[in-house]
Parts: sequence; C-alpha cells; structure tokens
Amino acid sequence: MTPEVAVAPSGLLAPGEVSLLRRALAEWGGPGQCSDELAFGMGFDSKADLLRRSGSFRSALANDAPLAPSDWARMLLAVEVVFISDLSGSGVDWQTTTGFTDAATVETLRSIQRKLARTVQPYFGKRPS
Repeated sequence: MTPEVAVAPSGLLAPGEVSLLRRALAEWGGPGQCSDELAFGMGFDSKADLLRRSGSFRSALANDAPLAPSDWARMLLAVEVVFISDLSGSGVDWQTTTGFTDAATVETLRSIQRKLARTVQPYFGKRPS
C-alpha cells in the first residue's frame, strides 16, 4: 500500500468548508451521541476516540495542519453522520445547534465530498486503518 501523504486543509477546501467541518465535529461533544459500535464503524476505536480525534481534527483544521487521507475519511464520515442522523447526530436540531441551514449544509457538504473524493477514495467501503 502506498504511504499516506498528509494534506493541509487549505490545499483542498475553501474557508467556509473548513468552518462547516469544524462546527460539525463539535456536535459530537454536544447533541451528537455516539455508541462505541457506531464510532468503530466510522473508523474510530471507540466513542472516546471519536471525541478525542474530533478535537484534534478541529484543531488541525483551525491551524491548517496537514491530515492523513485516513483521517480525512474518518472526519468526512463523522460529519455526514452527525449532520443527518436524528438517532445519533444532530439531525432535525442541526440548524438550531450549528446555525447552518440544512440546505446550505447539503450544498457545502456536497462540495467537500467532491473535493475530498480522490483523497478518501482508498477508503471507500473500507475501515480507515
């Protein structure tokens, strides 16, 4: 397997996209309630690992620190779940808790997904190691 090459957020995303990711990751420490099993399915070792890494990802995004492709994959999936899931994420409360409308979030998230496609492609259907 090819070694992972870390990429800084500014090399992939616009500032507004980075802001959405940072805010979404913060939802895991608030209304988002994750089980160990769901966290594992998203590529984390446990709920505690998800919460710890979400904080690290938020810091990396804020400081334009490079992230490995496996971390981009974990982050993207965690953001997708916390946004849409009413069972484990913010769901219907998203707009209230984040200030982002559903429509704006979907538009921004689709842009992020397109921009990260090549970076996370090795993890499509696989658990990031």
